[in-house]
Amino acid sequence: QVQLVESGGGLVQAGDSLRLSCAVTGGTFSRYILGWFRQAPGKEREYVAAITRNGGSAYATDIAKGRFTISRDNAKNTVHLQMNNLEPEDTAVYYCGATTSSYLGSPSHYDYWGQGTQVTVSS
Repeated sequence: QVQLVESGGGLVQAGDSLRLSCAVTGGTFSRYILGWFRQAPGKEREYVAAITRNGGSAYATDIAKGRFTISRDNAKNTVHLQMNNLEPEDTAVYYCGATTSSYLGSPSHYDYWGQGTQVTVSS
């Protein structure tokens, strides 16, 4: 069974940076496309970024705005999301997902999810 465990969330001030990590176990890491999503209270889960098996990255432009960078380390079975210049609107629970589908931005196409890590940005 594939398991994903996120870490790195916290409480920061506007303008600060955070680096989220997601450790993947129980499967063949290199098989999966990995994505980061977020969900704020009362809102649906929304796509943030994804990275393909060979390291190609894609972003939700209206969210990332050049501030976020996704990366993966196939040797350590880990995917990261570097978030810079954080804004209060970035406050949400951030989830890591794994998929073999090419529909990167659709949460319904992800097969496995972590439990999430809370990011809170104060103004």
